[in-house]
Amino acid sequence: MVNLIWFFLLITGIFFAAVNGRIEVVTYAALKAAENAVQISFELIGIMALWLGIIKLAEEAGIVDLIALIVRPITGYLFPSVPRDHPAMGAIVLNLSANMLGLGNAATPFGLKAMAELQKLNPQKDEASEAMCTFLALNTSCITLIPATIIGVRAANGSADPTSIVGTTIFATCCATVAAVTADRLFRSYWKRKKRG
Repeated sequence: MVNLIWFFLLITGIFFAAVNGRIEVVTYAALKAAENAVQISFELIGIMALWLGIIKLAEEAGIVDLIALIVRPITGYLFPSVPRDHPAMGAIVLNLSANMLGLGNAATPFGLKAMAELQKLNPQKDEASEAMCTFLALNTSCITLIPATIIGVRAANGSADPTSIVGTTIFATCCATVAAVTADRLFRSYWKRKKRG
């Protein structure tokens, strides 16, 4: 569906540029956007490498296990069907840690690993388990304490104060996380009542 929307927007833009006799604007915008994308990507490599390295060091040094121990009461409440020492719990903690640092790209492999481990615990392989739904809700709406990627993009584009968004980011993502967990619990209880009949 998203591909169709993007295709529609591109075709509409090209059509109106052609109707107005300004088709060269489309070519210029496409080339300029491609150039900017490559430039920003190169400038983000340093930031991503730094934070990915920190996460890897934290994992190797056992800090992730310490974080897992600290957040165990919360993860135990949110994921009651997942055993505390299961590999899924470690992958979930790594994913949430990366998301809290604003590293969506770094969080993706941990998220995939967490889902694979949760699927092993899933009694019904053809549908998502409650733990998988909860994890997906948390992954999409996770609290972001340091929006590193966005700060990097803002810095790369010459922002006078790239870190000015930290406070609003924390507030917005806290609201999103509360909403996601609340919706997860409400839908979970609704489906349980519906299954009981």
